[in-house]
Amino acid sequence: MQILLGLIVGACIGVALHFAVPGRSTRGVALAPVLGALVAGLAWMILTWAGQGVDSLWIWLAAFVAPAVTVWPTLVVLARMRDAHDERERERLRIA
Repeated sequence: MQILLGLIVGACIGVALHFAVPGRSTRGVALAPVLGALVAGLAWMILTWAGQGVDSLWIWLAAFVAPAVTVWPTLVVLARMRDAHDERERERLRIA
């Protein structure tokens, strides 16, 4: 049940990054929180299997750093890809 701590931390970081990263209108509202929860939960699980407990600094550090390091660039890349795709579609459809 302690993995819920990691999932909640990751989801909160994902929500914060959803609002911090430009291009919010190009992606879904749940993408960043779900991705953050997934990454933090995965880091928490791996460190738990490695023998770290909830009282370890490393498990908490991973729960905060892993989502921030992975979600931020993912959102930036997805926003750029969506903008490029939309521009190509506008050109293809000859929309001003």
